[in-house]
Amino acid sequence: MNKGPIGIFDSGVGGTTIWREINKLLPHESTVYVADSANAPYGELSKDEMRDLSIRITDFLLAQGCKIIVVACNTVTTNAITYLREQYNVPFIGIEPAIKLAALNTRSKIVGVLATKGTLTSELFHKTSGIHANGITVIEQEGEGLVELIETGKLDSEELKSLLHAYVDPMVKSGADSLVLGCTHYPYLIPLLKRIIPSSVNIVDSGPAVARQTKSVLQKNHLLNTSNLKATNVFYTTGDVNVLSDFVKDAKDASVRKLEL
Repeated sequence: MNKGPIGIFDSGVGGTTIWREINKLLPHESTVYVADSANAPYGELSKDEMRDLSIRITDFLLAQGCKIIVVACNTVTTNAITYLREQYNVPFIGIEPAIKLAALNTRSKIVGVLATKGTLTSELFHKTSGIHANGITVIEQEGEGLVELIETGKLDSEELKSLLHAYVDPMVKSGADSLVLGCTHYPYLIPLLKRIIPSSVNIVDSGPAVARQTKSVLQKNHLLNTSNLKATNVFYTTGDVNVLSDFVKDAKDASVRKLEL
């Protein structure tokens, strides 16, 4: 079983930011990634719709022999991962906005969170925020329209710049010195964000912490790959194969395939 791949899925290409961190930390582990771009953004779906899609993707990943599943989607983590853990006998790694890290490092005691509607309205988000942001002002902002633009590769478009200004400028003016990226798509916005916000504002991304947690859970369950077999990386998408291919063009020993859920 320890030779099996790590399964990773997201509502689209955003979770490739998580894949990148995992691949960097665990280069000898094979991976199977699913981008459900046809149904993105998940933040607009009902909880039942999210759960149904997550079940179908999980079943597919298990059929590929995956030994652990990383839910590389904040919205699914906050709305469906508890259900998935109850239904399947496989470790699941989830993702939450890194509010704890931001709260520990803020000097102004004001933190901005940019996330999807599905994440911001979830019970888990508010529970996490309540625990770790005690005494901290948290400014929540829904990133409406951002995922769609990232999914189509418009990472330097005027439309994207305009939306980001509308979303983050008020946070900065309110004194936020930390910006938490609460969606795995959003790290692709970092180059643009760095041109928009002051350098004094810390951009907080949960990707590296997720990779470390994945390694820790693999070690705990004796699932780390100890063989000398060459790692492979297979990417599936329910959307445009060319779009996903462009996002993972630097991945070694990778193949990108179409998937019908």
